Amino acid sequence: MYNDRPTKFDADCIIRKVKKLLGFIYGQKETSQAQVKRNMIRKKDYSPVYWDKYFENKHDVQTYTGDVFRVYERGDEGPVLFFLHGGGFSALSWSLLSAQVTSLVKCRCVAVDLRGHGDSTTSDDSNLSAEQMSSDVANIITSLYKEEFPPIILVGHSMGGAIAVHTAVRNLIGNLVGLAVIDVVEGTALEALASMQSFLRGRPKSFETIEKAIEWAVRSGQIMNLESARVSMVGQLKSSNSDETGTLELEHQQVTFTDTIAEEQEDEGNNESTSSNVFKVPVNPQTKQNSYTWRIDLSQTEKFWQGWFEGLSQKFLSCEAPKILILAGPDRLDKDLTIGQMQGKFQMNLLPQCGHAVHEDVPERVADILANFMMRHKLTDAIGSFERSIPGC
Repeated sequence: MYNDRPTKFDADCIIRKVKKLLGFIYGQKETSQAQVKRNMIRKKDYSPVYWDKYFENKHDVQTYTGDVFRVYERGDEGPVLFFLHGGGFSALSWSLLSAQVTSLVKCRCVAVDLRGHGDSTTSDDSNLSAEQMSSDVANIITSLYKEEFPPIILVGHSMGGAIAVHTAVRNLIGNLVGLAVIDVVEGTALEALASMQSFLRGRPKSFETIEKAIEWAVRSGQIMNLESARVSMVGQLKSSNSDETGTLELEHQQVTFTDTIAEEQEDEGNNESTSSNVFKVPVNPQTKQNSYTWRIDLSQTEKFWQGWFEGLSQKFLSCEAPKILILAGPDRLDKDLTIGQMQGKFQMNLLPQCGHAVHEDVPERVADILANFMMRHKLTDAIGSFERSIPGC
């Protein structure tokens, strides 16, 4: 009689085939999941972000000289953190930090596009001397607050840090209660000047799109924080065709998008079923044949570099207001500052593992330091559960 029960050999063969089939299925699944993960990593969003995600308002301030400076603001009470960006950067460099610090303590953030940068327009954009730019800072503050100056803390990064020191040492601000300098030290800054032109030549001269510029900034390490790069790089660029700033182009795009939505909602309210009800995709300026270059040619400012940084350490130490120095590493300290720090003349905080744009790379940590600095000197009150940590930590 024929035995149709599978033999041991047949059963082993079936098991091997099933295992092979399952291995193929799950292997494919794992491969597919890994591929999806790799694709997600590759497909980062480098699209530009509009300023109003971080600041509450922007406006142009005209000083008595007739010069016009773009200003972004956030917060409505407490001392003013008056932010001065580095060379080639813009006020938008302070976007994430402004949003973060105003969530910790009561304060106001004011970020300005300095002369020759961003959307500011002056009678002489090429004059970036320390004397001129420190005078600009005083004129802007005077135009903003007239004769009723709130408590003001100057916060500057790189070139902006040097300008903050020059402003403070010239006693141009009537109610200066603090000075914060980010990653600029006289010794290392002067040493770096010898290779600055080489560094500038090594940067791309233009970008096909703003997205490409943002991607370059992140990949090159100029700005290590993608979220910050998406909002701040716009302020560093201008259109090669129209000469419009990147921020102005993005604003046109934002207005077009908002107007289109408003028209669509109005059509829906009128309950019209015409062809005009079809949603119109806003025109993206970058879809046109265009390219972007740097808003300012920093190589043309070389004659001012020495004046920004020479004697900076002694000027910083001589300022009477409470001072704080935030650095990306201890190697940036020169002799004068090392002695001054040992004598307790200023607070110092080190934030390793970030680039030169410290406040963009780790905005939450810089915000925590500034909030602690203000509370330590009894300049403000905490918001919510924020508590002051040990000074200098």
